[in-house]
Amino acid sequence: MSDNRNTGSSNIHEYTVSELSGALKRTVEDVFGHVRVRAEISGITRANSGHVYLTLKDEKAVIDGIIWKGAAQKLSFRPEEGLEVVCTGKLTTYPARSKYQIVIEIMEPAGVGALMALLEERKKKLAAEGLFDPSRKKELPYLPQVIGVVTSPTGAVIRDILHRLRDRFPTHVLLWPVLVQGETAAGQIASAIRGFNALPAEGDIPRPDLLIVARGGGSLEDLWAFNEEEVVRAAAESVIPLISAVGHETDTTLIDFASDKRAPTPTAAAEIAVPVRSELITYVEDQERRIKRSLNRSITDKRERLVGLSRGLRDPASLIAEKVQHLDHLESRLRQSVSSNLNFKGQQFSGAAAKLRPQLLERSLTQYGEKLTLIDRQMARNIAIKRERAEERLGATTRLLESLSFRRVLKRGYSIVWDEAGKPISSVEGATPGRAVEVEFADGKATAAFSGAGGGTSPGRASKKVQKKKSEPKQGSLL
Repeated sequence: MSDNRNTGSSNIHEYTVSELSGALKRTVEDVFGHVRVRAEISGITRANSGHVYLTLKDEKAVIDGIIWKGAAQKLSFRPEEGLEVVCTGKLTTYPARSKYQIVIEIMEPAGVGALMALLEERKKKLAAEGLFDPSRKKELPYLPQVIGVVTSPTGAVIRDILHRLRDRFPTHVLLWPVLVQGETAAGQIASAIRGFNALPAEGDIPRPDLLIVARGGGSLEDLWAFNEEEVVRAAAESVIPLISAVGHETDTTLIDFASDKRAPTPTAAAEIAVPVRSELITYVEDQERRIKRSLNRSITDKRERLVGLSRGLRDPASLIAEKVQHLDHLESRLRQSVSSNLNFKGQQFSGAAAKLRPQLLERSLTQYGEKLTLIDRQMARNIAIKRERAEERLGATTRLLESLSFRRVLKRGYSIVWDEAGKPISSVEGATPGRAVEVEFADGKATAAFSGAGGGTSPGRASKKVQKKKSEPKQGSLL
């Protein structure tokens, strides 16, 4: 009996472990060469080589999966823990571990609902950390000198932004080229935002005053890179003010909540970034005209006020003459008073000296003489000081009167036109034809008459003979 069993078993083919593993591998790949699996992602790992290792599971079973680097770069979204997906690929075995696994070639979210659920969960998490707080948002510069743009270098987005900037206000633009879709897009976008912020303020490459992160429209999966946590955090950390312009007006991504300003389209981002140069020039020119009008009006008002005040001033020469005469009178009185006082004291001294003995008289005379000399010197110094102070005040008054004198204005080429009643004519309405006037210059006066029709002409075309005469020494006027 045992011999028959031994004989029968000797007819079965013997496999090596490698042969058996290879046969199993070929069988599995032939039968399951193209499969679609719906499952939930669990235990995802990204290797330095670029390959992605993960586990797919449902309620009852699990299967290992792998996404090679080339396929991972083509994914339209970043696989996340707990996300329900539909994977297309082939089953194979891993002989070194006696395991079977699925090599994933295409991975898609299991409907938009799965991505939306993940998006909403992530939005709540980041909002709870304060990344979307309005108090964090920075004010955009009114006129940025350098604008940094983070987008694809080959798409229509960068062309639209540059075209609109040229139309509105030509500005220096720095492009940081990135992928805007796929597995590695989020990492590149976050690195670009941080790279612009890391530029030194005075380096060879100018540091942007404003950043624009932009992408054209697409599906939720196409825009998923801008929902990644690392991109949102980079935007929130940016010291440079940042405008997000991802998708169309109806598209919303998480970077929109973290940015300082959201633009509905990339073109709109360029419009927000800079003002219209022509409108700005027009505004500046209008402000210049308004300032000039205001200054001219103010100067005219001040001039009229000065003319009005000057009418009440007396002739400076007469004022100075009066002050000089008064000063001379005071000096004369002071000298007379000093002389009278000295004579009176001398008489008193002489009377007292007559009563004294000769020796005492001589000594007293010497002492009183010294005192009188000292008093005379002190009074002379006091008189000199008072005269000097009076002359300083007189000089200051003279200079003030001369600066306010209307004759200084006449010496600069101006003239005053007086009517028959001796009143100044300050408007062209008073220049009626045939009206006789008197024109006062710096060195004299001349008679004239207006000629011509309408509002009058310059006295230079006077119809009467002009006769020059010297000005009379009387009070003048600036009008």
